[in-house]
Amino acid sequence: MKFRLKTWTGDLVSGNRIATGDGHGESSPYFDGWKAYDEDPFHSTNNPNGVIQMGLAENQLTSDLVQDWLMSNPEASICTPEGVHNFKALANFQDYHGLLEFRNVSDNNPGDAFLVPTPYYPGFDRDLRWRTGVQLVPVICESSNNFKLTREALEVAFEKAKEDNIRVKGLLITNPSNPLGTVMDRNTLRTVVSFINEKHIHLVCDEIYAATVFSHPGFISIAEIIEEETDIECDRDLIHIVYSLSKDMGFPGFRVGIIYSYNDAVVHCARKMSSFGLVSTQTQYLIASILSDDEFVERFLAESSKRLAQRYRVFTGGLAKVGIKCLQSNGGLFVWMDLRDLLKKPTYESEMELWRVIIHEVKINVSPGSSFHCSEPGWFRVCYANMDDRTVQVSLQRIRNFVLQNKEVMVPEKRSCWQSNLRLSLKARRFDDIMMSPHSPMPQSPLVKATI
Repeated sequence: MKFRLKTWTGDLVSGNRIATGDGHGESSPYFDGWKAYDEDPFHSTNNPNGVIQMGLAENQLTSDLVQDWLMSNPEASICTPEGVHNFKALANFQDYHGLLEFRNVSDNNPGDAFLVPTPYYPGFDRDLRWRTGVQLVPVICESSNNFKLTREALEVAFEKAKEDNIRVKGLLITNPSNPLGTVMDRNTLRTVVSFINEKHIHLVCDEIYAATVFSHPGFISIAEIIEEETDIECDRDLIHIVYSLSKDMGFPGFRVGIIYSYNDAVVHCARKMSSFGLVSTQTQYLIASILSDDEFVERFLAESSKRLAQRYRVFTGGLAKVGIKCLQSNGGLFVWMDLRDLLKKPTYESEMELWRVIIHEVKINVSPGSSFHCSEPGWFRVCYANMDDRTVQVSLQRIRNFVLQNKEVMVPEKRSCWQSNLRLSLKARRFDDIMMSPHSPMPQSPLVKATI
């Protein structure tokens, strides 16, 4: 009995060290922006001078489609008269592997490492490094080729890890990219498969934004590569895909995640671990009903693509009118905004100085590139699908006023893109009155009513 008590105490102390340590990543400006929003959230009537949340990648553009489906299919929920007859069965269902209708990697140790192309989602630091002790080794991608992943970059990162006595167990990619909003082409995916096979390391493909692609080139899953590209040698036990309904369907609150692996050992391990984070049977039943309606899913995805494309055009068009460029993209729920010309100096310190002004003065929460481990200061991720059209207009107006108050936009003739060669003169002042006052000298319509 004493031995068992001692063992439990040791585990508890170890857990406390993890929970109270700083490895969670909450000190990152990525999460600091969320806190700034939580303390002063924008509301069109109750708090029109508050912080606009553009740091959260949520898809709220298609909620009405799901609501309409639920109204037409009330039997999908046990909280309606049409579906309440299933209440007892669902309330008592305890199969740890999930409902039969719903059914249709973690083998790492502290000290192991995964290669991750930069820039990458800041949550990986929390979800992987903090919980498991796994190291994340950056694969440096640069703006000179639009941050495209190359074989050379993979080799450099892998060899550097070996020199540092870091044991690389796998490569983690996100396709479509978060934060870039770009998709990997077939040749890049072939390169990735060849690389991991030669090094005999695992490949984890995060395809959570797969159905957010709204224009060409289309999304290509890694599964298509290994199924169709028969000339590539590949150990399928090394390939794993993760997915969720949080982004494509706009269901982050349902907490539904999926692992698809060709490796039976990984599937069995994940199935056992899922008992600690099961999706409720009520949620499974509802999701299964929605996804079983092929006609609705097809219509939903088509309309979602249309609305995302429209929002992308409005937002990037509005930014372009004041000389702000973005990396060309066609997926995700965000843009990778280029503010390098607004930095005092090409340093991360200047990036953070600019970010603080945007948060506290312009009152918009955007995420600085440094929080995504970007190799170049001056890039920011801006989410545009988590708000209504009116809020998008307000955010664009704030950006417009801010830019026009702080720099002169210079547009060289005979150029296809907007450029600026002046630097931002940061001032310790508030922009609330300028941005929201009906007496503002800045016209309200040219930026927000972008030509489509």
